[in-house]
Amino acid sequence: MIDTASGGNVVTGMLSRPHNGGMSTRDLLVLGTASAVPTKARNHNGYLVRWDGRGLLFDPGEGIQRQMIRAGVAAHDVDWICVTHFHGDHCLGVPGVIQRIARDGVEHPVRAVFPESGLHYWRRLRHAASFRDTDVIREHPISGPAADIDTADAPFALTARRLDHPVEAYGYRLEEPDGVTMLPDRLAEHGVRGPLIRTLQEEGRVTTPDGRTVTLAECSVPRPGQRLAFVMDTRLCAAAHELADGVDMLIIESTFLEEDAALARDYAHLTARQAGEIAAKGAVRRLVLTHFSERYRAEDVPRFAEQAADVFDGDIVVARDLDRVPVPTRRRS
Repeated sequence: MIDTASGGNVVTGMLSRPHNGGMSTRDLLVLGTASAVPTKARNHNGYLVRWDGRGLLFDPGEGIQRQMIRAGVAAHDVDWICVTHFHGDHCLGVPGVIQRIARDGVEHPVRAVFPESGLHYWRRLRHAASFRDTDVIREHPISGPAADIDTADAPFALTARRLDHPVEAYGYRLEEPDGVTMLPDRLAEHGVRGPLIRTLQEEGRVTTPDGRTVTLAECSVPRPGQRLAFVMDTRLCAAAHELADGVDMLIIESTFLEEDAALARDYAHLTARQAGEIAAKGAVRRLVLTHFSERYRAEDVPRFAEQAADVFDGDIVVARDLDRVPVPTRRRS
């Protein structure tokens, strides 16, 4: 359920909270929303995207283990660890997460994606303390302006683009392949039933018992794949726009309010309005603002949504720790 205001599209926070259970839905569990300095209300970064039984943990900052417990998330729920860059608020939770994966006996592969230029930091974090190690961690360092990441048997593609930050930083884009939706009335009309439906889906055409050839296009409509982007520390840049283009949900930093745009530029961050501009140009459906500077008080928080809404008319979520934000329902073809 969404708590809306200001015309029905500004969301001050998601009312539903995470709970123990399966991971069959597609959503975001917000584990932390602070920037460089945590506050009483906001932990350092941490974002778990749950997608068809896979868990992608983005930018685990300090305190992430406790936030996972509070959110009802176990080490077994993590299949990917994706680090945008090696500033502490985005990576200092890595040692605890990996040691928890080892301690809890996670058996499935956990793929770790991070900038190759920070490999020495990754290795320090990976072995930050003495513990009984695990061999399930699979490292995927990335480099260059763009990277296609091997997702093995995952039901999505994962790509990265280099952003504009003082240290090498990447944003990530998760995409479900486009598909089709079968139309029962068309199937019945063409006499396609039982095992022939699976054959039609797999081969694109089928011959019915009466000798007719029926194509997939005659019995289906296109089903656009769902898309999600994760953009952290960066100035406005082409890569941020590329990552956000056409996604259903954009999770993006909005460290500063617009009156502090000069600070945002100097520290290579975004304002809430700039995040809204990226979402608007990309025709994003749901914008999730996060990574807020500690300089702002609780009463300032609604202004992040207001400033983004000046330029973006889709759903806006001002993330709070432990919120659950669903990926919007599938676009119509």
